[in-house]
Amino acid sequence: MVTHVNAEAQGDERGALLAFVEAQRGALRRSVLGLTEEQAASRPSASELSLSGLLKHVAEMELSWLRMAQQQPNERARTQETWGDSFRVVDGESIPQLLAFWAEVTAETEEFIRSAPSLDVTFPLPEAPWFPKDGKVSYRWLMLHLVEEIARHTGHADIVRESLDGKTAFELVAMGTP
Repeated sequence: MVTHVNAEAQGDERGALLAFVEAQRGALRRSVLGLTEEQAASRPSASELSLSGLLKHVAEMELSWLRMAQQQPNERARTQETWGDSFRVVDGESIPQLLAFWAEVTAETEEFIRSAPSLDVTFPLPEAPWFPKDGKVSYRWLMLHLVEEIARHTGHADIVRESLDGKTAFELVAMGTP
C-alpha cells in the first residue's frame, strides 16, 4: 500500500472501513493527476481500460452497491447494451464531472454507513448467476467488497498510468491528492 491508513479511533470499525475505502478511492483519483482528458481516455495497453473509464466505472459501481444496500432503484443502472459505456467517457463527460459525481456518491455512502443501526444489517443480492440464490450480505460485507473492488481497479489504473508516462503510485502520492 502506498499510503498508511489510520482508523479514526481505536475500535472504530466503521471509521476503519470508511478509511480503507477512501484510501483506495484516493489512489484511483490520483491516477489522473496532471493528465489531459485525451491522455486519461487513452488505452495504452492491450486492455480496453482507460483511466477516465476506470473512474466512471468505479463511481457507478459504488452507486450500484449503495442502492442495493438502500434497497432503492439505481438511477444509473446499466443494461447489457450499455454496460460498455460504464468503462468509457461518452457524451461530453469529463474528469471533473466524473470526480464530482463520485464525490456525491462517496458522501452518500459515508452518511449511509455512519447512520446505519449496525454493520450486521443485511440486504438481498439481486438474481444473478454469480450470486447465491436468495443471497444476502451485510453492510460490513459491502464495505469490504468496496475495498476489494476499488483496489482491483486501482491496480489496473497503476498499470495504465505507468504505461502512459512512467509515473508510479509513489510519484503520484508525492504530486498531491485531488
